[in-house]
Amino acid sequence: MLGVVTGFDWLSDLFPTTTLKIAVSIGAVGLVVAVLLAYQRIHAWVAERARPLYADIVAMTLLISACAVSAAVVTGVWGRADEIQQLYTELDPGGNTVPRAVFSFILLVLTVIVTRFVRRVIEEVLDSTAAVTEHQRQVTHRLSQVILWSVSLVVILGIWIEDLGSLLVGAGFLGIVLGMAARQTLGTVLAGFVLMFARPFEIGDWIEIEDDEGIVTDISIVNTRVRSFDGEYIMIPNDVIASSMVTNRSKRGRLRLEVEVGVDYGTDVERAADLAEDAVADIDEVLSAPSPQVVGKSFGDSAVVLGVRFWIDKPSARRYWMARTAAIDAIKRAFEGEDIKIPFPQRELSGRAETGGVRIADERAASDEREETSREHRMTTLEENE
Repeated sequence: MLGVVTGFDWLSDLFPTTTLKIAVSIGAVGLVVAVLLAYQRIHAWVAERARPLYADIVAMTLLISACAVSAAVVTGVWGRADEIQQLYTELDPGGNTVPRAVFSFILLVLTVIVTRFVRRVIEEVLDSTAAVTEHQRQVTHRLSQVILWSVSLVVILGIWIEDLGSLLVGAGFLGIVLGMAARQTLGTVLAGFVLMFARPFEIGDWIEIEDDEGIVTDISIVNTRVRSFDGEYIMIPNDVIASSMVTNRSKRGRLRLEVEVGVDYGTDVERAADLAEDAVADIDEVLSAPSPQVVGKSFGDSAVVLGVRFWIDKPSARRYWMARTAAIDAIKRAFEGEDIKIPFPQRELSGRAETGGVRIADERAASDEREETSREHRMTTLEENE
Protein backbone atom coordinates (compact mmCIF):
# COMPACT_ATOMS: atom_id res chain seq x y z
CA MET A 1 0.00 0.00 0.00
CA LEU A 2 2.84 2.40 0.88
CA GLY A 3 4.59 1.56 -2.40
CA VAL A 4 1.47 2.55 -4.34
CA VAL A 5 1.22 5.87 -2.52
CA THR A 6 4.92 6.77 -2.83
CA GLY A 7 5.42 5.36 -6.35
CA PHE A 8 4.01 8.45 -8.05
CA ASP A 9 6.70 10.90 -6.91
CA TRP A 10 7.77 11.37 -10.54
CA LEU A 11 4.52 13.27 -11.12
CA SER A 12 5.97 16.31 -9.33
CA ASP A 13 8.53 16.66 -12.16
CA LEU A 14 5.93 15.98 -14.84
CA PHE A 15 3.67 18.78 -13.58
CA PRO A 16 6.06 21.48 -12.34
CA THR A 17 3.69 24.46 -12.14
CA THR A 18 1.17 25.06 -9.36
CA THR A 19 -1.69 25.38 -11.85
CA LEU A 20 -1.03 21.94 -13.29
CA LYS A 21 -0.68 20.44 -9.80
CA ILE A 22 -4.07 21.86 -8.78
CA ALA A 23 -5.67 20.60 -11.99
CA VAL A 24 -4.29 17.07 -11.51
CA SER A 25 -5.37 17.07 -7.85
CA ILE A 26 -8.88 18.11 -8.82
CA GLY A 27 -8.92 15.33 -11.43
CA ALA A 28 -7.84 12.77 -8.80
CA VAL A 29 -10.53 13.91 -6.39
CA GLY A 30 -13.03 13.90 -9.26
CA LEU A 31 -12.19 10.26 -9.89
CA VAL A 32 -13.26 9.37 -6.35
CA VAL A 33 -16.43 11.45 -6.69
CA ALA A 34 -17.25 9.76 -10.01
CA VAL A 35 -16.81 6.31 -8.45
CA LEU A 36 -19.06 7.31 -5.56
CA LEU A 37 -21.76 8.58 -7.92
CA ALA A 38 -21.55 5.46 -10.10
CA TYR A 39 -21.32 3.08 -7.15
CA GLN A 40 -24.98 2.03 -7.22
CA ARG A 41 -25.01 1.56 -10.99
CA ILE A 42 -21.85 -0.52 -10.93
CA HIS A 43 -23.28 -2.60 -8.10
CA ALA A 44 -26.54 -3.17 -9.98
CA TRP A 45 -24.70 -4.05 -13.21
CA VAL A 46 -22.56 -6.68 -11.46
CA ALA A 47 -25.55 -7.99 -9.46
CA GLU A 48 -27.43 -8.70 -12.69
CA ARG A 49 -24.60 -10.92 -13.92
CA ALA A 50 -23.42 -12.45 -10.66
CA ARG A 51 -24.57 -12.98 -7.09
CA PRO A 52 -25.29 -9.86 -4.98
CA LEU A 53 -22.46 -10.76 -2.62
CA TYR A 54 -19.95 -10.63 -5.48
CA ALA A 55 -21.39 -7.28 -6.52
CA ASP A 56 -20.74 -5.94 -3.01
CA ILE A 57 -17.13 -7.16 -3.12
CA VAL A 58 -16.44 -5.72 -6.59
CA ALA A 59 -18.02 -2.36 -5.85
CA MET A 60 -16.21 -2.03 -2.53
CA THR A 61 -12.86 -3.02 -4.09
CA LEU A 62 -13.32 -0.47 -6.87
CA LEU A 63 -14.09 2.26 -4.35
CA ILE A 64 -11.04 1.43 -2.20
CA SER A 65 -8.80 1.28 -5.27
CA ALA A 66 -10.04 4.64 -6.50
CA CYS A 67 -9.32 6.20 -3.10
CA ALA A 68 -5.80 4.69 -3.03
CA VAL A 69 -4.94 5.82 -6.57
CA SER A 70 -6.31 9.30 -5.90
CA ALA A 71 -4.22 9.61 -2.72
CA ALA A 72 -1.11 8.39 -4.56
CA VAL A 73 -1.59 10.84 -7.42
CA VAL A 74 -2.12 13.83 -5.11
CA THR A 75 0.87 12.84 -2.99
CA GLY A 76 3.09 12.37 -6.04
CA VAL A 77 2.03 15.58 -7.75
CA TRP A 78 2.84 17.71 -4.70
CA GLY A 79 6.06 15.80 -3.94
CA ARG A 80 5.09 14.58 -0.49
CA ALA A 81 6.34 11.01 -0.90
CA ASP A 82 9.42 11.60 1.30
CA GLU A 83 7.28 12.91 4.16
CA ILE A 84 5.03 9.84 4.00
CA GLN A 85 8.07 7.59 3.95
CA GLN A 86 9.46 9.33 7.04
CA LEU A 87 6.09 9.05 8.81
CA TYR A 88 5.96 5.36 7.98
CA THR A 89 9.43 4.91 9.46
CA GLU A 90 8.42 6.70 12.68
CA LEU A 91 5.40 4.41 13.08
CA ASP A 92 7.81 1.46 13.52
CA PRO A 93 6.50 -0.90 10.82
CA GLY A 94 8.37 -3.75 12.43
CA GLY A 95 6.20 -3.36 15.53
CA ASN A 96 2.47 -3.82 16.05
CA THR A 97 1.10 -0.42 15.02
CA VAL A 98 0.92 -0.97 11.27
CA PRO A 99 -0.41 -4.56 11.46
CA ARG A 100 -3.06 -3.39 13.92
CA ALA A 101 -4.10 -0.55 11.62
CA VAL A 102 -4.22 -2.84 8.58
CA PHE A 103 -6.21 -5.48 10.45
CA SER A 104 -8.63 -2.86 11.78
CA PHE A 105 -9.18 -1.47 8.29
CA ILE A 106 -9.74 -4.93 6.82
CA LEU A 107 -12.14 -5.78 9.63
CA LEU A 108 -14.18 -2.62 9.00
CA VAL A 109 -14.39 -3.42 5.28
CA LEU A 110 -15.44 -6.99 6.04
CA THR A 111 -18.09 -5.69 8.46
CA VAL A 112 -19.57 -3.53 5.72
CA ILE A 113 -19.63 -6.47 3.30
CA VAL A 114 -21.08 -8.90 5.85
CA THR A 115 -23.73 -6.35 6.84
CA ARG A 116 -24.84 -6.05 3.22
CA PHE A 117 -24.81 -9.82 2.84
CA VAL A 118 -26.95 -10.31 5.96
CA ARG A 119 -29.40 -7.70 4.68
CA ARG A 120 -29.80 -9.58 1.41
CA VAL A 121 -30.27 -12.87 3.26
CA ILE A 122 -32.97 -11.29 5.44
CA GLU A 123 -34.74 -9.88 2.38
CA GLU A 124 -34.64 -13.18 0.47
CA VAL A 125 -35.76 -15.27 3.44
CA LEU A 126 -38.44 -12.97 4.86
CA ASP A 127 -39.83 -11.84 1.48
CA SER A 128 -41.05 -15.39 0.89
CA THR A 129 -43.47 -15.26 3.84
CA ALA A 130 -46.49 -13.01 4.13
CA ALA A 131 -46.42 -13.26 7.94
CA VAL A 132 -43.58 -10.71 8.15
CA THR A 133 -44.28 -7.10 7.23
CA GLU A 134 -41.87 -4.63 5.61
CA HIS A 135 -41.63 -2.81 8.93
CA GLN A 136 -40.53 -5.98 10.71
CA ARG A 137 -37.94 -6.70 8.03
CA GLN A 138 -36.48 -3.24 8.54
CA VAL A 139 -36.35 -3.78 12.31
CA THR A 140 -34.61 -7.15 11.82
CA HIS A 141 -32.07 -5.57 9.49
CA ARG A 142 -31.34 -2.75 11.95
CA LEU A 143 -30.86 -5.20 14.79
CA SER A 144 -28.45 -7.28 12.70
CA GLN A 145 -26.49 -4.11 11.87
CA VAL A 146 -26.22 -3.18 15.55
CA ILE A 147 -25.04 -6.67 16.49
CA LEU A 148 -22.43 -6.93 13.71
CA TRP A 149 -20.99 -3.47 14.26
CA SER A 150 -20.92 -3.96 18.04
CA VAL A 151 -18.94 -7.19 17.67
CA SER A 152 -16.58 -5.56 15.16
CA LEU A 153 -15.92 -2.54 17.37
CA VAL A 154 -15.29 -4.76 20.40
CA VAL A 155 -12.72 -6.75 18.40
CA ILE A 156 -11.01 -3.56 17.18
CA LEU A 157 -10.91 -2.15 20.71
CA GLY A 158 -9.42 -5.44 21.88
CA ILE A 159 -6.63 -5.02 19.33
CA TRP A 160 -5.71 -1.50 20.40
CA ILE A 161 -6.51 -1.65 24.13
CA GLU A 162 -4.73 -4.20 26.28
CA ASP A 163 -7.00 -3.95 29.35
CA LEU A 164 -10.29 -4.21 27.49
CA GLY A 165 -11.91 -6.20 30.33
CA SER A 166 -11.77 -3.28 32.72
CA LEU A 167 -13.29 -0.99 30.09
CA LEU A 168 -16.15 -3.41 29.47
CA VAL A 169 -16.77 -3.82 33.20
CA GLY A 170 -16.96 -0.05 33.59
CA ALA A 171 -19.32 0.18 30.65
CA GLY A 172 -21.42 -2.57 32.21
CA PHE A 173 -21.76 -0.67 35.49
CA LEU A 174 -22.62 2.48 33.56
CA GLY A 175 -25.27 0.56 31.65
CA ILE A 176 -26.78 -0.72 34.90
CA VAL A 177 -26.95 2.80 36.33
CA LEU A 178 -28.55 4.16 33.17
CA GLY A 179 -30.95 1.22 33.08
CA MET A 180 -32.10 1.86 36.65
CA ALA A 181 -32.54 5.55 35.93
CA ALA A 182 -34.51 4.95 32.74
CA ARG A 183 -36.26 1.67 33.52
CA GLN A 184 -39.65 3.07 32.48
CA THR A 185 -38.27 4.16 29.11
CA LEU A 186 -36.45 0.87 28.60
CA GLY A 187 -39.61 -1.04 29.46
CA THR A 188 -41.51 0.97 26.88
CA VAL A 189 -38.84 0.33 24.24
CA LEU A 190 -38.79 -3.41 24.94
CA ALA A 191 -42.57 -3.48 24.76
CA GLY A 192 -42.30 -1.72 21.40
CA PHE A 193 -40.06 -4.49 20.04
CA VAL A 194 -42.47 -7.13 21.39
CA LEU A 195 -45.40 -5.43 19.63
CA MET A 196 -43.48 -5.24 16.35
CA PHE A 197 -42.74 -8.96 16.32
CA ALA A 198 -45.87 -10.30 18.06
CA ARG A 199 -48.07 -8.31 15.65
CA PRO A 200 -51.31 -8.07 17.67
CA PHE A 201 -52.28 -5.29 15.26
CA GLU A 202 -50.93 -3.40 12.25
CA ILE A 203 -51.24 0.08 10.83
CA GLY A 204 -54.78 0.59 9.58
CA ASP A 205 -56.39 -1.91 12.00
CA TRP A 206 -59.41 -1.00 14.07
CA ILE A 207 -58.51 -1.72 17.70
CA GLU A 208 -59.90 -1.16 21.16
CA ILE A 209 -57.57 -0.76 24.17
CA GLU A 210 -59.40 -0.34 27.46
CA ASP A 211 -61.47 2.84 26.97
CA ASP A 212 -59.71 3.97 23.76
CA GLU A 213 -60.90 2.90 20.32
CA GLY A 214 -59.85 3.90 16.83
CA ILE A 215 -57.64 3.23 13.81
CA VAL A 216 -53.90 2.59 14.23
CA THR A 217 -51.92 5.23 12.31
CA ASP A 218 -48.36 4.64 13.55
CA ILE A 219 -46.37 2.12 15.60
CA SER A 220 -43.02 3.29 16.97
CA ILE A 221 -40.55 1.93 19.48
CA VAL A 222 -42.01 4.10 22.25
CA ASN A 223 -45.72 4.47 21.59
CA THR A 224 -48.63 3.64 19.30
CA ARG A 225 -50.74 6.37 17.72
CA VAL A 226 -54.49 5.79 17.29
CA ARG A 227 -56.97 8.07 15.52
CA SER A 228 -60.32 7.94 17.29
CA PHE A 229 -63.65 8.17 15.49
CA ASP A 230 -64.04 11.70 16.87
CA GLY A 231 -60.96 12.80 14.92
CA GLU A 232 -58.66 12.83 17.98
CA TYR A 233 -55.14 11.40 17.91
CA ILE A 234 -54.36 9.25 20.94
CA MET A 235 -50.76 8.29 21.80
CA ILE A 236 -50.67 5.16 23.95
CA PRO A 237 -47.33 4.02 25.50
CA ASN A 238 -46.35 0.55 24.35
CA ASP A 239 -45.91 -0.74 27.91
CA VAL A 240 -49.55 0.18 28.60
CA ILE A 241 -50.63 -1.77 25.51
CA ALA A 242 -48.49 -4.76 26.51
CA SER A 243 -50.21 -4.93 29.92
CA SER A 244 -53.77 -4.29 28.65
CA MET A 245 -56.40 -6.30 26.82
CA VAL A 246 -56.37 -5.42 23.12
CA THR A 247 -59.37 -6.09 20.87
CA ASN A 248 -58.55 -6.12 17.16
CA ARG A 249 -61.72 -5.85 15.09
CA SER A 250 -59.86 -5.99 11.76
CA LYS A 251 -57.65 -9.03 12.32
CA ARG A 252 -59.80 -11.62 10.51
CA GLY A 253 -60.99 -9.27 7.79
CA ARG A 254 -64.63 -9.59 8.87
CA LEU A 255 -66.73 -8.69 11.90
CA ARG A 256 -69.99 -9.97 13.37
CA LEU A 257 -72.62 -7.45 14.42
CA GLU A 258 -75.71 -7.97 16.56
CA VAL A 259 -78.89 -5.91 16.72
CA GLU A 260 -81.41 -6.60 19.49
CA VAL A 261 -85.14 -6.17 18.84
CA GLY A 262 -88.14 -6.95 21.03
CA VAL A 263 -91.49 -8.36 19.84
CA ASP A 264 -94.79 -8.51 21.67
CA TYR A 265 -95.52 -11.58 23.80
CA GLY A 266 -98.54 -12.30 21.64
CA THR A 267 -96.45 -12.49 18.45
CA ASP A 268 -95.35 -15.68 16.73
CA VAL A 269 -91.65 -15.50 17.64
CA GLU A 270 -90.54 -17.94 14.94
CA ARG A 271 -92.26 -15.93 12.21
CA ALA A 272 -90.76 -12.69 13.53
CA ALA A 273 -87.29 -14.28 13.51
CA ASP A 274 -87.70 -15.39 9.87
CA LEU A 275 -88.80 -11.89 8.84
CA ALA A 276 -85.83 -10.26 10.59
CA GLU A 277 -83.41 -12.75 9.03
CA ASP A 278 -84.77 -12.16 5.51
CA ALA A 279 -84.73 -8.39 5.98
CA VAL A 280 -81.07 -8.35 7.06
CA ALA A 281 -80.01 -10.75 4.28
CA ASP A 282 -81.09 -8.20 1.62
CA ILE A 283 -78.68 -5.51 2.89
CA ASP A 284 -75.69 -4.89 0.59
CA GLU A 285 -73.14 -4.60 3.41
CA VAL A 286 -74.12 -7.95 4.95
CA LEU A 287 -72.21 -11.09 3.92
CA SER A 288 -74.16 -14.06 2.61
CA ALA A 289 -71.67 -16.49 4.15
CA PRO A 290 -71.78 -16.83 7.09
CA SER A 291 -75.49 -16.20 6.72
CA PRO A 292 -77.48 -13.99 9.12
CA GLN A 293 -78.88 -15.68 12.20
CA VAL A 294 -81.60 -14.78 14.70
CA VAL A 295 -81.50 -16.16 18.24
CA GLY A 296 -83.69 -15.66 21.28
CA LYS A 297 -81.94 -13.51 23.85
CA SER A 298 -84.23 -13.15 26.85
CA PHE A 299 -87.71 -12.54 28.22
CA GLY A 300 -87.85 -8.79 28.71
CA ASP A 301 -90.26 -6.77 30.84
CA SER A 302 -92.34 -5.84 27.81
CA ALA A 303 -91.17 -8.12 24.97
CA VAL A 304 -89.36 -11.23 23.87
CA VAL A 305 -85.86 -10.01 22.94
CA LEU A 306 -84.33 -11.38 19.72
CA GLY A 307 -80.69 -11.03 18.69
CA VAL A 308 -80.18 -10.51 14.95
CA ARG A 309 -76.60 -11.49 14.06
CA PHE A 310 -74.84 -10.85 10.75
CA TRP A 311 -71.33 -10.40 9.33
CA ILE A 312 -69.58 -7.62 7.39
CA ASP A 313 -66.21 -7.72 5.60
CA LYS A 314 -63.36 -5.16 5.68
CA PRO A 315 -64.56 -3.87 9.05
CA SER A 316 -64.23 -0.18 9.73
CA ALA A 317 -66.19 2.28 11.83
CA ARG A 318 -67.98 3.63 8.75
CA ARG A 319 -69.02 0.19 7.48
CA TYR A 320 -69.97 -0.84 11.01
CA TRP A 321 -72.42 2.00 11.55
CA MET A 322 -73.77 1.85 7.98
CA ALA A 323 -74.57 -1.85 8.30
CA ARG A 324 -76.06 -1.46 11.77
CA THR A 325 -78.27 1.46 10.72
CA ALA A 326 -79.42 -0.36 7.58
CA ALA A 327 -80.27 -3.46 9.63
CA ILE A 328 -82.39 -1.50 12.12
CA ASP A 329 -84.30 0.24 9.33
CA ALA A 330 -84.88 -3.00 7.42
CA ILE A 331 -86.14 -4.89 10.49
CA LYS A 332 -88.48 -2.07 11.45
CA ARG A 333 -89.98 -1.88 7.95
CA ALA A 334 -90.40 -5.66 7.78
CA PHE A 335 -92.21 -5.79 11.14
CA GLU A 336 -94.46 -2.86 10.26
CA GLY A 337 -95.39 -4.51 6.96
CA GLU A 338 -96.52 -7.66 8.78
CA ASP A 339 -98.18 -5.87 11.74
CA ILE A 340 -95.66 -7.23 14.21
CA LYS A 341 -95.59 -4.96 17.21
CA ILE A 342 -92.34 -3.72 18.77
CA PRO A 343 -93.85 -2.81 22.16
CA PHE A 344 -93.04 0.22 24.26
CA PRO A 345 -92.03 -0.42 27.87
CA GLN A 346 -95.21 -1.25 29.81
CA ARG A 347 -96.37 -2.80 33.09
CA GLU A 348 -99.25 -5.15 33.85
CA LEU A 349 -101.18 -4.79 37.17
CA SER A 350 -103.08 -7.74 38.66
CA GLY A 351 -104.59 -8.63 42.06
CA ARG A 352 -104.77 -11.87 43.97
CA ALA A 353 -107.84 -14.01 43.33
CA GLU A 354 -108.67 -14.30 47.05
CA THR A 355 -108.99 -10.53 47.35
CA GLY A 356 -111.31 -10.24 44.38
CA GLY A 357 -108.59 -9.04 42.00
CA VAL A 358 -108.23 -5.47 40.94
CA ARG A 359 -111.53 -3.54 41.00
CA ILE A 360 -112.05 -0.24 39.19
CA ALA A 361 -114.79 1.84 40.86
CA ASP A 362 -117.49 3.51 38.80
CA GLU A 363 -116.84 7.23 38.48
CA ARG A 364 -120.34 8.27 39.74
CA ALA A 365 -120.27 5.85 42.66
CA ALA A 366 -116.87 7.10 43.62
CA SER A 367 -118.16 10.70 43.51
CA ASP A 368 -121.15 9.86 45.74
CA GLU A 369 -118.87 8.15 48.19
CA ARG A 370 -116.63 11.21 48.38
CA GLU A 371 -119.69 13.49 49.01
CA GLU A 372 -120.99 11.19 51.79
CA THR A 373 -117.60 11.20 53.44
CA SER A 374 -117.45 14.98 53.26
CA ARG A 375 -120.99 15.31 54.77
CA GLU A 376 -120.10 13.06 57.69
CA HIS A 377 -116.99 15.10 58.31
CA ARG A 378 -118.99 18.36 58.45
CA MET A 379 -121.58 16.89 60.89
CA THR A 380 -118.83 15.74 63.19
CA THR A 381 -117.24 19.17 63.17
CA LEU A 382 -120.58 20.91 64.07
CA GLU A 383 -121.19 18.55 66.98
CA GLU A 384 -117.76 19.24 68.36
CA ASN A 385 -118.35 22.99 68.15
CA GLU A 386 -121.64 22.78 70.09
